[in-house]
Amino acid sequence: MAENIPDVMRAVEIADGKLQLASRPTPRPGPGEALIKVAAAGVNRPDVLQRRGHYPPPAGVSDIPGLEISGTVVAAGQGATHLVGTRVCALVAGGGYADYCVAPAGTCLPVPEVLRLPEAAALPETLFTVWINLFERGFAADGDTVLVHGGTSGIGTMAIKLGTLFGLRVLVTCGTDAKCAAATALGAFHAINYRTADFVEAVHRLTDGQGVAVVLDMVGGDYVPRNLSCLADDGRHVSIAFQRGANAQIPLPEIMRRRLALTGSTLRARDLMFKTMIRDEIEKTVWPYVEGNRLKPVMDKSFPLDQAAAAHARMEAGDHVGKIVLLT
Repeated sequence: MAENIPDVMRAVEIADGKLQLASRPTPRPGPGEALIKVAAAGVNRPDVLQRRGHYPPPAGVSDIPGLEISGTVVAAGQGATHLVGTRVCALVAGGGYADYCVAPAGTCLPVPEVLRLPEAAALPETLFTVWINLFERGFAADGDTVLVHGGTSGIGTMAIKLGTLFGLRVLVTCGTDAKCAAATALGAFHAINYRTADFVEAVHRLTDGQGVAVVLDMVGGDYVPRNLSCLADDGRHVSIAFQRGANAQIPLPEIMRRRLALTGSTLRARDLMFKTMIRDEIEKTVWPYVEGNRLKPVMDKSFPLDQAAAAHARMEAGDHVGKIVLLT
């Protein structure tokens, strides 16, 4: 292992629902793992939920928040030494808000020269999530029209950009006219201001009454029956969060009559074999667009590591468009 790796590093801890900078022992990589000197870490809503005490890390995972990082591999365990010295971004189950983070080699992706490291840190969590849920669980295919809530969130902006590259017509909902304009500028087929319009009515108008093939939903609660009304026959409803509540009234006769499918997933607790499989699919199918400078994350604002609390405050305020990142 490289001798210049310090024994102690800076890390962001959660204490009584607040974020604070602290000192932690620098982690060491085990077999199949890479130690990354973190350049940037993405900030995601699950981090906020963890800080609030609603999304604890899986057993054996660092309690330091942060689910995606970028940087340079400075050490590695057996089976991952080929990564030493390379720039990577990685999906991690925790530990990203720190100077150093251990990542499984199976979730690392190479960072091409066209991508800045802060941009690279903003890719893994949203890219994995959109790929799994919109394309794999939702079976979205070339020519489909889909509805994505939270159009200017990290997930929403990635769904717009990735969906457009793969031939989807992406309808989104946003909370302000300015955000709707930002979403359409990114490539959304149409953006609906859910505060001033009925999104169900708008979807039917925009699809000539046919409905959409897939709804990607992070709202839950009373949105679910409304989402089902937006679906075309044989449509798929994919849940990835439930910001308006975990319970929903489901019209079973409508599901049966129109052959609708309800599914969903979480990512953090999935096993490494699954995450590695998704990484392999992304590297083969999506990464050429990244390397060709055709797919980049939408960047909102960057904060230094010691201002992680301000980064969370910006996310909770809901004013961001795209991804928020921390810089080490």
